[in-house]
Amino acid sequence: QLQASGGGLVQAGGSLRLSCAVSGRTFSSVAIGWFRQAPGKERSFVAAVKWSGGSTQYTDSVKGRFTISGDNARNTVYLQMSSLKPEDTANYYCAASRDSIGGPWHYWGQGTLVTVSS
Repeated sequence: QLQASGGGLVQAGGSLRLSCAVSGRTFSSVAIGWFRQAPGKERSFVAAVKWSGGSTQYTDSVKGRFTISGDNARNTVYLQMSSLKPEDTANYYCAASRDSIGGPWHYWGQGTLVTVSS
């Protein structure tokens, strides 16, 4: 199971930290990713981290503003979001891959809503 949390309302320029707690079958995952879906848009990739070694990937629009990290002891992946923009408003989902940091994504958690006001 994947449990996402940490969403909320924040002003533009502010920060939020999302958490994805990993349990059950997803313990065997190789990587955890964050995705987002804004109203009327398709779900898109945001960032991913590999459990072993900690390598990361980001979509271009969040590079330098978002940081993904994994805490193996707590079985939790974090997405630290800074310098937030109204266009970052979306439901954010975490997902787990059994194969690689590039997916495919086999398990999905529920979303947590991030709203950035201008």
